[in-house]
Amino acid sequence: MAKILVVDDQRNMRTTLAMMLRSAGYEVDEASDGKEGADRGSKGAYDLVLTDLRMGGNDGIGVLRAVKETHAMTEVIVMTAYGTIESAVEAMRLGAFDYIQKPFTEQELLVKVERAIANRRLTGQVSLFATEFRERYKFENIIGRSHAVREVLARIVRVAPTDATVLITGESGTGKELVAKAIHANSKRADRPFVPVNCAAISETLLESELFGHARGSFTGAVSARKGLFEEADGGTFFFDEIAETPLTFQAKLLRAIQENEIRRVGENKPIRVDVRIIAATNQDLMVSVAERRFRQDLYYRLNVARFILPPLRERREDIPVLFEFFLDKYNRKMSTKARVGEGVLEAVSSYEFPGNIRELENLVEQAVALSGGGVITIDDLGLPPGPSQKAAAASSGGRALADVVDSAERQAIEAALRECDGSRERAAEVLGISATTLWRKMTRLAITYPPA
Repeated sequence: MAKILVVDDQRNMRTTLAMMLRSAGYEVDEASDGKEGADRGSKGAYDLVLTDLRMGGNDGIGVLRAVKETHAMTEVIVMTAYGTIESAVEAMRLGAFDYIQKPFTEQELLVKVERAIANRRLTGQVSLFATEFRERYKFENIIGRSHAVREVLARIVRVAPTDATVLITGESGTGKELVAKAIHANSKRADRPFVPVNCAAISETLLESELFGHARGSFTGAVSARKGLFEEADGGTFFFDEIAETPLTFQAKLLRAIQENEIRRVGENKPIRVDVRIIAATNQDLMVSVAERRFRQDLYYRLNVARFILPPLRERREDIPVLFEFFLDKYNRKMSTKARVGEGVLEAVSSYEFPGNIRELENLVEQAVALSGGGVITIDDLGLPPGPSQKAAAASSGGRALADVVDSAERQAIEAALRECDGSRERAAEVLGISATTLWRKMTRLAITYPPA
């Protein structure tokens, strides 16, 4: 039997609603105002909270916030009168399941209640399903309840047992290496090495030697023969992070290694057989790189067998509170503290864009736990940058946010470098003293195109 809390400061309305719902077979509690509703909703384990939007004192938005901060899976329906639809829409943005406009019929109410209860049960089943997934498939660090996360988990289960080459794309910080590790952990190669390499962190001159190994005397400093990382990964999985950062000459040799299952050490002609599954990841659009002749088309198609596209955190905001709680527990244990979430914190983080995605959220929680001293985490502990309202206030007062000044300076420098280098990103990156990847990220964030649109 589903349990419902009805919150309304008008006694007749509250009593009538409770009678309707009890007659339909639900267990119902009542709260006579917003304050009582927030208290009971945050303490009781309800499947659904049905609350009026306009009440004296603490209104329906306050009830919604209190419930969602303590029981994120509890569904909330707000009741609204004519003229308050805008507030009802705002309530849905904050996590309400639906709203119903007064006056309404008993049938209209019961239909919406049934849908909300069904969604609550489905969410509970998905949560249990995800828990079983984590126990069985070792998904300890892939956290979320969004459709996108569930789809990724389901695809991992289907793809992992095969030897298919995998390409994972997504912005930095979206968890590409976590997905790669989960694929390896659920493959027949799980008891063999998982060897990750960040292609952007190894210079072009060392990349081939690091991956394929070298013979003694093949270059200055090669005082002895050395096995490469490919040989170290034999029988296991090799993970290329930032694959788009590899030079074209290396890409040709990598393509041969994937196709022929063999490599040649630098300075040797004898091929060495290797049995390695390839997983590659990038935060760039490889089709754009192919069009710009920075990435081989044949290698792209060879890698793009099983494709995972990881959405940014701002496109799956329902996962933010779950991830926040996960990292909060992680750093409470690590720091031996008992920090807890304060008022408005989850709402603040849920509305933030998180350009650094999950990695930025984790850093934010670690900082907040450290600053809170094990007490209540406040919005000030988060250290979030100013939102649109603060920026607007700064602009109206004649000031400019530091971030705006920095963005303006970066934009001018990048556009000048691109003009100087006739649009070549590689040469522009050298002029600016940054990597091509960093330049691409900044151009994407600042919406810079060349030639200018």
